[in-house]
Amino acid sequence: MNSNVDTGTPEREPNTPRRLISLVMPVYNEEANIDRAYAALMAIFEDLPQYDLEFVFTDNHSEDRTFERLAALAKTDRRVKVIRFTRNYGFQRSLLTGYRNASGDAAIQLDCDLQDPPELIPQFIALWEKGHDVVVGLRRRREEARLLTLGRRAFYALLTYISDDPITRDAGDFRLVDRSVIDRLKELNDYNPYVRGVISSFAARETGIPYDRTQRIHGRSKFPVRKLVGFALDGIIGHSVLPLRLASYAGLLISVAVFLLGLFYVVEALLRGRSWPSGFATLIVVMLFGISLNAIFLGIIGEYVSRIYQQVRFRPLVTVETTTNISADRSKQ
Repeated sequence: MNSNVDTGTPEREPNTPRRLISLVMPVYNEEANIDRAYAALMAIFEDLPQYDLEFVFTDNHSEDRTFERLAALAKTDRRVKVIRFTRNYGFQRSLLTGYRNASGDAAIQLDCDLQDPPELIPQFIALWEKGHDVVVGLRRRREEARLLTLGRRAFYALLTYISDDPITRDAGDFRLVDRSVIDRLKELNDYNPYVRGVISSFAARETGIPYDRTQRIHGRSKFPVRKLVGFALDGIIGHSVLPLRLASYAGLLISVAVFLLGLFYVVEALLRGRSWPSGFATLIVVMLFGISLNAIFLGIIGEYVSRIYQQVRFRPLVTVETTTNISADRSKQ
């Protein structure tokens, strides 16, 4: 992956139409960060006068004054578009809805807490103008507990290895996505999307820019360990059938081992006349091991089946409570 970039955006011809950049920002209980993020991004685009911009905020039914702050911004700036859901549908569905309602020639996804530096946006756009349809921020270092960092690295190493689709290692959610990829996201029929993996699988030319992720200044992370585990499951199950195959491989391996062990007992009894003492404890251990293994793989199969069940019910991805500065037909996408 090429990470050599120019720091400036290319000049456009005087008569070339201004291209629109959509800033897609899922939010949940971010009242302390809304105004700060808006001001920072407006300052960035003051130095990019050749581009128009819009904000697409998807509010996961925040319980604080996030929606009030967004509504106030939208009242003074019609480029601020807000979609508020009837409940918290989770980050992935919120994000996908944001992309589907982006009107831009490209969309830039970033978090409202600005842990991902918006100063990289001009470099993202420069690489996009050179023909890359996806530009991702590659997290070189992040300020968090070391155990959590090691867990993330292990997960992404595993996902990269087992995924049926190309997955970019160390890539977070800070990225630029071309209109061609956004249009494919509109056609995506997935009730449990792992959006960053889907985007990578849709990309024709993807590149990345390494950066260091800073600490959150206001508010708390919306990803406790429980949600991170669910996020990891979405990534693995959504992009690999290897867990299902492991069940088959393990069953085959155990069957072969049992057959060989039985054959060994028969040969020993026939050729050497050996008799084997009854081993109650050994028998119980083997039985419990087999039952545990069955339970594990039934759980894996159950995860896939439950997602198929959710998918075939054809429920909407999200339900919208209200929108601001956005047409009703677009918010249903």
